[in-house]
Amino acid sequence: MSHELLTCRACCGADLEMVLSLGRIPLANALLTAEQLDQPEETYPLELAFCPECSLVQITETVPPEKLFREYLYFSSFSDTALENAKSIAERMIVERNLGASSLVVEIASNDGYLLRNYVSRDIPVLGIEPALNVAKVARGRGIATLPEFFSERLAFELRKQGKGADVIHANNVLAHVADLSSVVAGIKVLLRPDGVAVIEVPYVRDMVDKVEFDTIYHEHLCYFSVTSLEHLFRRHGLKAFDVERIPIHGGSLRVFVSHLEAVEGIVPNTERMPALLEEERAWGVGRASFYRDFGGRVERLRTELLTLLRGMKARGQRLAAYGASAKGSTLLNYFGIGRETLDYVVDRSTVKQDRYTPGTHLPIYAPAKLLEDQPDYVFLLTWNFADEILAQQSEYRKRGGKFIIPIPTLTVV
Repeated sequence: MSHELLTCRACCGADLEMVLSLGRIPLANALLTAEQLDQPEETYPLELAFCPECSLVQITETVPPEKLFREYLYFSSFSDTALENAKSIAERMIVERNLGASSLVVEIASNDGYLLRNYVSRDIPVLGIEPALNVAKVARGRGIATLPEFFSERLAFELRKQGKGADVIHANNVLAHVADLSSVVAGIKVLLRPDGVAVIEVPYVRDMVDKVEFDTIYHEHLCYFSVTSLEHLFRRHGLKAFDVERIPIHGGSLRVFVSHLEAVEGIVPNTERMPALLEEERAWGVGRASFYRDFGGRVERLRTELLTLLRGMKARGQRLAAYGASAKGSTLLNYFGIGRETLDYVVDRSTVKQDRYTPGTHLPIYAPAKLLEDQPDYVFLLTWNFADEILAQQSEYRKRGGKFIIPIPTLTVV
């Protein structure tokens, strides 16, 4: 059973303000088998709230993590962009932190070992913590030491008792997924060595709002972070965000560097990026619920514009498919009401997703080769955050006259 949030996930503030409702929709990654198509699908409320005390934006429904993550269909290694992002930060940490055979690098929600393999290839000890049993099994098969557990303060204490302490902790796109933020952040503090650094990446709520990236809202993403809300969260647990970078992955993300509060000065000099972004956010409106309500109106305008475009294409007899059986695609299709009346099918590189069906909309999922076999007139790009990568991969389809519809950040046809 899911449950409704009554207080802020970060600061326990009780005055949450509702800013956007996407109705009841299925779980974004609950892809269906052919046998399940005639069975009832579970749906859950998807509503966005704002905490005026710490500025955290969050959804109000919590689906049990065991239901969401014990069997998971997202494998990071299928994305060239994710692999390159992981490789670059790993190589950077090896140099900056002078990592070697006596070091330990830990990744929370380590998926299939896509990031930690960069350390293993340099003979640097690693430990992945990945709750999805099927994904953890793949990582271990690739030689990545992986615990099939949810990370928590309790687990961090257990690892400490075993003599493990992390020089570097990676947490890419995981803070947004955890219901008990306090336990995870407290666990980072416990596991991190006194001079260690945690490198945390989260989608940036500012990019979500500015670029109308509403489809990043789904039941796995419980929280939507700003620099302001992260600074509040870490400080509550005796940690300090001493540097931050804006990076383009996933439509715009933050990469935050965190250490023990008392150890910051001895690790690296503070940069001007943290205070500069905090000031920008104040001017931008990060602390006002009204700003996020305006975001809802812009989502509705995008819906009208997109449906008008797609319906016009169908009226002219043109054939449409989609690319990307992604979580964000599920939110967009279900909230906008786009299904088999408009799209013939979806293609995706992930072999784990192929031969299944999208939740709610029941579109069949094929390999990308289907586009060349079938040559639809247009492909609706649901994984718009990997647009450059996918457009390059689909150069032959485009040479034959196929076009892509990219919905976000600006509705365009290429």
